[in-house]
Amino acid sequence: MSRFVRWTAATAAALLVAGCSGGSSDSGDDKGSAPTPSSATSSSRASPGLPASLTSQKLDWGRCEGTADSPTPGNDWQCATLKVPLDYGKPDGETIGLALIRAKATGGSRIGSLLFNFGGPGQSGISVMPSYAGTVSALRERYDLVSWDPRGVGASEGVRCRSDKEIETAESVDPTPDDAAEEKAYLQDAADFGKGCEKAAGNLIAHVSTTDSARDMDLMRQVLGDTKTHYFGISYGTELGGVYAHLFPKNVGRLILDAVVDPSADMVGHAKNQARGFQRALDDYLKSTGQDPDEGSRKIAALLKRIDAAPLPTSSGRKLTQGLALTGIAVTLYSAQSWPALTGALDAAEQGDGSDLLALSDSYNDRDASGHYGTTTHAQRVISCLDDKQRPTAAQTKKQLPEFRKISPVFGEFMGWDTAGWCHDWPVAGQYDTPETSAPGAAPVLVVGNTGDPATPYEGARKMADELGKGIGVMLTWKGEGHGAYGSGNDCVDSTVNAYLLDGTVPNDGKVCS
Repeated sequence: MSRFVRWTAATAAALLVAGCSGGSSDSGDDKGSAPTPSSATSSSRASPGLPASLTSQKLDWGRCEGTADSPTPGNDWQCATLKVPLDYGKPDGETIGLALIRAKATGGSRIGSLLFNFGGPGQSGISVMPSYAGTVSALRERYDLVSWDPRGVGASEGVRCRSDKEIETAESVDPTPDDAAEEKAYLQDAADFGKGCEKAAGNLIAHVSTTDSARDMDLMRQVLGDTKTHYFGISYGTELGGVYAHLFPKNVGRLILDAVVDPSADMVGHAKNQARGFQRALDDYLKSTGQDPDEGSRKIAALLKRIDAAPLPTSSGRKLTQGLALTGIAVTLYSAQSWPALTGALDAAEQGDGSDLLALSDSYNDRDASGHYGTTTHAQRVISCLDDKQRPTAAQTKKQLPEFRKISPVFGEFMGWDTAGWCHDWPVAGQYDTPETSAPGAAPVLVVGNTGDPATPYEGARKMADELGKGIGVMLTWKGEGHGAYGSGNDCVDSTVNAYLLDGTVPNDGKVCS
């Protein structure tokens, strides 16, 4: 079981080449400017309560080493380890290491470091940053490009909750239970996953929250020598950026939030938002093929029901289950460039061959040809279950299922059951219903929403801008398709973001690119 909320490595790669036809237009002139890096006062650099052994540490930048899940990047890249407190409530206590990666600015007028978080939660910045650098090459002229593996992720005390064999076995568990036996198996699998995470993470499992990572970011700012934090957050990275702005408003430099998570939605609200977003993207795909969205959705829902009853054979010898089929469909909706692949996979499945949908699902689940799975989905669950306070029961979920089905005949049932299973019997309590992202006193934050975004529906961007505060959250809209806007081939979006980050030019709130 995995949620469709991640900015995946595959998605990032797809968006490097994705483009939209037509030009760009906007509904307002640019205005104003964001504060320049030199406008900060020295007092904004203070971090009360942290010992000098952390705030004054010197990073030992050196050659990056490859791992099983992350190949060695080119010579432009350097890696280092940042020491951070395991528990910010005990700043003089145990520390853990965060793996950092950077490429130094190429131009002469360096602004500072630009931190990147690629979402998830749980996505490795170490593995994605080098592949994303081409998209942000204009920004590298004046910024050091910096990313990291957040706590519990990849090279930063990464958590693996299950073996490859256990993951493959769990793929046979029905994520949309049809009877009491399947419901019991589904909830037991969820509880077993939590136990595996607790065993693997130990004390760390209670210290991987978004709040912890936001505090890590501010320590990172100090150690990197930056007066202000300049940041590019994508997908879940927008939630992290909003939490950072709330905790450290005076340290906010130039923040971009792209593919925005709705900060006003709780766990169930997010599930409904995603069901709505993926169904909207699926409708757009169906229209692009000349199909009626209602009829096309009914056809896909019927296919999924048949697969639920009798999983399809594949060329690999593995079976395509309903859950894997649904994941294969979802991953293609992250970018319109993938829509032709969805057409071929659905056609093959209708003919009884699940190979293409399985391959798509494997790409999302980080499964390689040898059967090895990455750990992104493990970290995703460990982090989000520490954040999410809600723990809906199966009975509560079943009452909500009719509404989920009404929102989406294809994704609704899965999203509904996910609210009951995702953090079922989790070993640590969640921290909040919704994150606090108000940031009074912060510099303007550019919030970018895409009207066709399946994973983080457009409505969440306006809510983030509103919660940041009047005059702080500045909304930029792209009328496009896919997860995220920057780097998707729209000159209006890219030039607006670049002007903000490079020149401090803040657009009018409500600017539209189409």
